[in-house]
Amino acid sequence: MSILVRLAGPDDVPAMSRILTASIIELCAPDHGNDPAAIAAWTKNKTPEGVAAMLANPNLLMFVAELSGVIGAVGAINRSGEVALNYVAPDMRSQGLSTAILTRLETELQALGFDEGRLEATITARRFYERAGWQLDGPQATGRMVNGYPMKKSLAG
Repeated sequence: MSILVRLAGPDDVPAMSRILTASIIELCAPDHGNDPAAIAAWTKNKTPEGVAAMLANPNLLMFVAELSGVIGAVGAINRSGEVALNYVAPDMRSQGLSTAILTRLETELQALGFDEGRLEATITARRFYERAGWQLDGPQATGRMVNGYPMKKSLAG
């Protein structure tokens, strides 16, 4: 079984929406604490319409990772040098999809001329990013429904 990471297209929107929403609800409980208001705020723009708007945003480059032809992860970078999304379908977790898509996102940032990548990690994903060479870059955010950790990684070399 091989993983294919490719640019996302309009036909991918329904699957991307399902993955984003399921990943947030099922995998990110340490971040949202199963608080319905926090979940609603986080998933508000993850509807098919919201994902289609993201896909149409020229500031975002969106990707999907497929395992044996099935989309199992969604990732995006923005043209400011940040990883904007990296979510995996709960039923496809621990199969290398998140790592494959992160590798592609880092490569795309380098291709855009960035020597350093930035992101904000959830509590759920922080250790994943640390294992991939990302480092904390300040304290946890505060004052929002979901507060992430700023992280950075050197992409030079």
